[in-house]
Amino acid sequence: MFRRKRKTDFFDRESERPVIRASICTGEKVAGFKNIRTGRFTEVMLIRGQKDLDAFRKQYGIAEEEILTEY
Repeated sequence: MFRRKRKTDFFDRESERPVIRASICTGEKVAGFKNIRTGRFTEVMLIRGQKDLDAFRKQYGIAEEEILTEY
């Protein structure tokens, strides 16, 4: 009847950039955030399909153009 509002998580847009890390060998994809200054990657979730990618974007309020893909 009444739905709970989904909480949007936040990340520091000044020092972090959303990134998808994809393996060339296995094709596995992991979404997370890369620190601009240090280059350190923080994993958030495994991406198995478009639904997972959409959930990641919605959870953090990220536009599709903002996400970089690294191999």
